[in-house]
Amino acid sequence: MKFIIAGLGNFGASLAQKLTAQGNEVIGIDNRMEKVDLYKEKISHTICMDATEEFAVTGLPLDDTDVVIVAIGEDQGSNIMTTALFKNMQVKRLISRAINSLHEKVLVAIGVDEIVHPEEETAERWAKKLCLNNVVDSFELSDDFSIIEANVPKECIGQTIREVGFRLKYNLLVLTIMKETEVKSLLGKSRKEMRIQGIATPDQNLEESDILVLYGANRDLQDFLKQKGHESR
Repeated sequence: MKFIIAGLGNFGASLAQKLTAQGNEVIGIDNRMEKVDLYKEKISHTICMDATEEFAVTGLPLDDTDVVIVAIGEDQGSNIMTTALFKNMQVKRLISRAINSLHEKVLVAIGVDEIVHPEEETAERWAKKLCLNNVVDSFELSDDFSIIEANVPKECIGQTIREVGFRLKYNLLVLTIMKETEVKSLLGKSRKEMRIQGIATPDQNLEESDILVLYGANRDLQDFLKQKGHESR
């Protein structure tokens, strides 16, 4: 089989070497030349490139590749951007690495085929560099950008994503919406759980119990929460 692995950290490099040793053809990608040089004799092919750059990625033999694995772990933003880029190019099978539960929800919304967890999850949350009040959860992609889970502000209930104007008015992107759904167990008992609705569309209506997954600059996220008088529920 033919694999492309983006990210030659401990997990990505180990996986690439194992697949190569098993007789597969593997292209290992990393933006650090020292990593490329370190593994060039142990992986079928190694390339120094930025996997978040569309022009560079289009030069890869994607049509002939069976599986693309995004193993980037040090930079969540690069992981998400790289995953989204490969998804848009409709690769045959896309697997991506999740760092925490919110990251996993974003990857599910993007539509990856499978998610791997190289590190064991802990109860500790990422230390927040910028205070984002009254959100359900959040993690920082960099010093300036974050993804947050937030309750729908009262004045936005009943409106569509387009009508609220997240992108035009607030410079924010709604990645997905989690909706409260009633599910039944094998014993017939009902319970409610939050389920991801896939990639958000402009005409989706916002309901009171919805959870928004928003991406944007920390300053814009704070301004939105403040302007909308966001309240935790």
